[in-house]
This record gives sequence, structure tokens and C-alpha cells, in this order.
Amino acid sequence: MEDETENKVILHGTFVSPYSKRVELALKLKSIPYLFVQEDLHNKSQALLQHNPVHKKVPVLVHKGKPISESLFIIEYIDETWRNGPQLLPQDPYKRSKVRFWASYIQLHLFDVVMKVVKTEGEEQEKALTEVKEKLSIIEKEGLKDIFSDTNGKPTLTNETMSLVDIVMCTLLSPYKAHEEVLGLKIVDPETVPGVCSWLTAINETDVVKDLSPPYEQVLEILRAFRQMSLSRS
Repeated sequence: MEDETENKVILHGTFVSPYSKRVELALKLKSIPYLFVQEDLHNKSQALLQHNPVHKKVPVLVHKGKPISESLFIIEYIDETWRNGPQLLPQDPYKRSKVRFWASYIQLHLFDVVMKVVKTEGEEQEKALTEVKEKLSIIEKEGLKDIFSDTNGKPTLTNETMSLVDIVMCTLLSPYKAHEEVLGLKIVDPETVPGVCSWLTAINETDVVKDLSPPYEQVLEILRAFRQMSLSRS
């Protein structure tokens, strides 16, 4: 097992996991040095199985030899442990509750259905796409005014103001243009959800997202391979 010294930060993850990417974004935003351990999910390391015996999944953050699992909980741990850098959750209890609510909403109501659009075809895909657009419309009408209450619902972002909900949205739909190219579908329509479109543009223009994002052609390759594998299993 790797040397887990007193203050060493180790992240067990995979390069293609959106959940791992969430934690990497949080670590980068806080300027926390870390060791990334690339896991083979078909042959999981003993360290991963030991650190996450319940779910046996990535990501797992190990700090001072102690493991924390589940990406949203890891991000909260990072925010509370390292006070330097931007606050990923607002100190104000009301604003904090809103950020948590919408991060949870995206995770519970949008994440799986977006994945279904990528993994299916025909009627099943059409149904999933309709649901995605319905959820994005709710975020457009109700979410943005909560998430960006300081700017009257107008999405404005920098490395210093990025929060938990931005991270969750980023790892789901920041490469939406690649999704649309691979699928031949319009997922984020600037005419119907202009605010969401502006939010994703603002996310993609932050330095930390640019630094962590693979080249566009590589994203297309990953999505095509993932879709082909998913369709061959169905």
C-alpha cells in the first residue's frame, strides 16, 4: 500500500469518473497537493477495497490515513478541513442550504437521466431527453435565482467563487457540446434555457475547469466508446 503519511492527501479514482473529477476540482480550487491513484475498476486495488469496504467504489479520499468516501461528502470534508481558498459551501446557513439543495437536486434528478440519454436509443432515449429538458427548465426557472442570489440569478463564476453546486453541474454537463455532437441531439438549448447555457459557459471558462478538462477530441472518443459499450450490453 502507498505511504500514507501524516498530512498526505491521496485520491483513489479514475480519469473518466465524474465523481472523481468533482473531488479533483475541489482539491485544485483549494490548492491542495494530492496523489492521484488511478484505479482499475475491473481489478480494484486492495487499498480501495480496504478504504471503501461498503460500496467498493471511487472516489475515496485518504487524509492522515483516514478514508472518506462519496464525492459530495468528500467535498464537504475538504471545505471544512482546509479553510484556505474559496468556500465551496457558503457560511450563511440559508445560502448553504440552497447550494446543498440544488447540488442534491442535480445529483438525484438529473444525473442518471442524462446518463440514460447517452446510453440508450430510440423511444427510451427520447423519453430520457424530454425528462432532462424538464429538469433543466426547473433549474432555469427556480434554481439559478437561488444559486446566484448575489447577482440576481445571473451566472458569474471564477475560481474564487465556485461552489459545490457548480462542481456538480460541471461534472455532469460541462462537456454538453461533445454530448450533442456524439448523439446528434440538442440537450442544452440556449433559446429555452439561456441561463443554464450561460452557467455552463461560465463554468467552462474558469481556469480550474480548463486545466482539468481533457482535449475536446478525447472527450468525443470517451463518449463514443462509452455509448458503444452501453448499447452493446442492452
